[in-house]
Amino acid sequence: MLTKFFSELRSAKLPVSVKEYLALLEAMDAGCANGRVEDFYYLARLTLIKDERHFDRFDQVFGHVFKGLDLMSEAIEADIPDEWLRAISALCLSDDEKAKIEELGGWDKIMETLRQRLLEQKERHQGGNKWIGTGGTSPFGAYGYNPAGVRIGQPESRHRRAIKVWDKREFKDLAGDVELGTRNIKVALRRLRQFARTGAADEFDLTGTIRGTAEKGHLDIHMRPERRNAVKVLMFFDVGGSMDWHIKDVEELFSAARSEFKHLEYYYFHNCPYERLWRDNQRRWSETIPTWDVLHTYPSDYKIIFVGDASMSPYEIMQAGGSVEHMNEEAGHVWLSRATTTYPHAVWLNPVPEEHWGWTPSIGMVQRLMKGRMYPLTLNGLENAIRTLLR
Repeated sequence: MLTKFFSELRSAKLPVSVKEYLALLEAMDAGCANGRVEDFYYLARLTLIKDERHFDRFDQVFGHVFKGLDLMSEAIEADIPDEWLRAISALCLSDDEKAKIEELGGWDKIMETLRQRLLEQKERHQGGNKWIGTGGTSPFGAYGYNPAGVRIGQPESRHRRAIKVWDKREFKDLAGDVELGTRNIKVALRRLRQFARTGAADEFDLTGTIRGTAEKGHLDIHMRPERRNAVKVLMFFDVGGSMDWHIKDVEELFSAARSEFKHLEYYYFHNCPYERLWRDNQRRWSETIPTWDVLHTYPSDYKIIFVGDASMSPYEIMQAGGSVEHMNEEAGHVWLSRATTTYPHAVWLNPVPEEHWGWTPSIGMVQRLMKGRMYPLTLNGLENAIRTLLR
């Protein structure tokens, strides 16, 4: 099986050498894996993978080769017993039934009610419309339906109505070496160019050499700095949740941008930018960067591109504490306004088809905050966005 594992890694174009494979075998002979699948996973990743950008592809190959073996997952730290969070049934309601379910009455009321339920509830609950459980119409729990509530213990979004998510979710970095399905994205990005000659004079200047030789009567070699694209780009990528549906399009954009722009910086956020950003989704809980530091690091001549579906609860944009994953002190719209004020040349690229934007209120809210500078992640949308950045 280990030989197959090594072969699959090479087939996936991961830079794994025979020497690294032999190091893994030696470590296993020394008992470093302790006979546990989880220990073997980390040992294999440590010995075989040297670049964090390849972790995602390594995980895919590992899951394919060792499918069926149990892995121990990190337990979610919460005061609610794990067994309450198990998905038992998915509640199916008709449109008429959904229409009869009333929202609790706003952000403050929902959070206060959740605190009260945590104090009162003593046992697991399934179905119904009050307690924290599964398969009901309560605002708290999983696999039920409520127009606005707190999702607890459900691995993915179903209705995109949660105002909080009581889980520690893990996201993955965008792959920067994706082969593009079309070269048109690169062609479109090339329009965002402003050439200048900067740096060391290491390029032969034929015209200057001819002129100097003619003037001086002897060979006069001239050098000049290389002509480079002087445009500096700062990209902010929404990751996780509903953005998983658009990962292919966003990775193609990311790969094209990395190949076209020498001065490219990027950061990740989830749903809406708040007080902290991050560069590595593997460490997004432990190694974050204050957004203020980012705004103060890069000068205002950077071109800013937000990439996200802007599909979230309106509370995440307008309400302090509205983030689904933490209690943010300032609302999302405050940070968006600060970013667009600091960087006048800013656009938002949305992978959701433009004809569907009207179905999601939060998209319209972000569009207004961007002063109409939201464009679909299509070739036409990308070209229009670039024109806006060059004004």
